[in-house]
Amino acid sequence: MDHTTAAAPPPGGHELPVNAIRVLVAPDKFKGSLTASQVAASLAAGLRQENPGLEVRTLPLADGGDGSVEAARGAGFQSLTVPVTGPTGHRTTTTVAFDGTTAVVEVATTASLQMLPPGRPAPLTSSSVGVGQAVRAVLDRRPARIVLALGGSATTDGGAGMLSALGVVFRDALGHPFVPTGGTLREIADVDLTGLVGLDGVELVAANDVQNPLLGPDGAAAVYGPQKGAGPEDVELLEAGLGCVVRRLEEAGRPAAEAAGAPGAGAAGGLGWAAMLLGARTVSGADFFLDLLGFDRQVAGCDLVITGEGKLDTQTLSGKLPLAVARRAAPVPVVAVVGHNALPTDRLTDHGIDRVWALSAMTEADSAADPGLSAALLREIGRRIAGSPELTSSGTASASGR
Repeated sequence: MDHTTAAAPPPGGHELPVNAIRVLVAPDKFKGSLTASQVAASLAAGLRQENPGLEVRTLPLADGGDGSVEAARGAGFQSLTVPVTGPTGHRTTTTVAFDGTTAVVEVATTASLQMLPPGRPAPLTSSSVGVGQAVRAVLDRRPARIVLALGGSATTDGGAGMLSALGVVFRDALGHPFVPTGGTLREIADVDLTGLVGLDGVELVAANDVQNPLLGPDGAAAVYGPQKGAGPEDVELLEAGLGCVVRRLEEAGRPAAEAAGAPGAGAAGGLGWAAMLLGARTVSGADFFLDLLGFDRQVAGCDLVITGEGKLDTQTLSGKLPLAVARRAAPVPVVAVVGHNALPTDRLTDHGIDRVWALSAMTEADSAADPGLSAALLREIGRRIAGSPELTSSGTASASGR
């Protein structure tokens, strides 16, 4: 289902002219501040306030991180509430998006850093078991496809928690079954796969934009462990544990060592690797969600695309959402609206982004910590874009050609 919001008729009730300038507002979230839907709504409000004659469509986006379920819901998916165990063992619920065929399960609401108490990371004791519980619950709905949105995990357990919830039994040297965490992966002495749930007929998709392998200096523990609170000794422990679970699953008959070296295996603390062992195909989170949410249909006939995210930095250049939007939108002009821009302008124009509007350039306050301020600044930027050369020149040229 398309998620389209057209502009309201101008004052007086007249319909928009057939050559009205068309704008697609298609941002990601501003992490920690506003959801993608809130960003899109604020920009659209400013655009319409300045120029009621615009035809404005909003399409909140996601790239496989937090916000993926919300973006799918905005595109017409229904919400399923599923009880799960959080990353440190507390009972909670997660929301899964489902349209009768495809289900979207989000690591960000099952096993993420944002689910931990502020300032209390759990690099050795957290688990991905909630991800597996959500997948198992969705399987009861008989989906044709399950999408794992892998961004934002709190754990580096190699996906062992997820596998446990799906029926894999891990045992220690005494033969006792247990659910491993990152800190206890080294205790795995045996793996029993006989109880693993059947996934025949279900396409499993792992959506992320991380290309790291599972092990080594570019792997899950070394690169992402410190971001999850792991100190140097913790990283060594996690690396050893990941190596152990690879060996044990290889002994159990899975191509674990080969999968560990594949691009994306290190995503979400090794959940990417575990998903591969279940038969998942890995995809670019940005491009996959652009397809899932119907971006190509929405951009057709538009004169300008407005995209953005909380921060543009070197990670953006690796193919994150704003660049994917610019590539897919071409030759339609694209401008980005962000919380902060840490990139030179020329590096962005090379990737199809014509201009960047940054909230940090408009205020000395920390707008990321003030959602109300962020929304107000976005509305102001929307007003400025409505009168900018990017819109008037592109719109006039495009409209005259229709």
